[in-house]
Amino acid sequence: MNITLEHLYAVTDPAGSEPFAGVTADLVQPLFPGAPLANIAANLPLVLDALAAARLTDTPMLLAALATIRAETAAFLPLTEAASRFNTMPGGVPFALYDHRTDLGNQGPPDGATFRGRGFVQLTGRANYSRYGMRLSLPLLDNPALAAQPWPAARILAAFLCDRADAIRAALAQNDLARARRLVNGGSNGLDHFAAVYSAGLSVLA
Repeated sequence: MNITLEHLYAVTDPAGSEPFAGVTADLVQPLFPGAPLANIAANLPLVLDALAAARLTDTPMLLAALATIRAETAAFLPLTEAASRFNTMPGGVPFALYDHRTDLGNQGPPDGATFRGRGFVQLTGRANYSRYGMRLSLPLLDNPALAAQPWPAARILAAFLCDRADAIRAALAQNDLARARRLVNGGSNGLDHFAAVYSAGLSVLA
């Protein structure tokens, strides 16, 4: 199926049509233990509208989106990555381990901190900020913090999943949740939460 980039990504009004009838905050809340209902009520409609704009309206991709949010931002809020052993040497400059990550497109300090993980999918690295900024007409290189704002974060999540949709669907069809998680995260971080939401969500949405 050929879909233009304009159709997929040039969405400016999150109040459009609603193909996810019945997918409410109350329905989704049991999948996010500890997340305030107010967070889900505020952000779920933005995520659903972004998925609809990208035509990711099938149950596997909806659940992949929700499972990704649970694995990355358990409170159902787009987050900004904190310093940790994965990005900072003990006693070192925060995010310095990212500064020279050429696989992320970073070009040295302060790229590590500037283009740290943000959003529902934890967009990371200069290259990703550039790519999704251009595709979504968002000034992410000049204003990286936009990636942690709810509506841009929802659009980035949908675009990120759309780029990998065929492979994610194939993995989910084989119940290979670890592979589906790797396609988004690049590893197994958060796999337990991802798998829990996906498996429970099949019953909830049914």
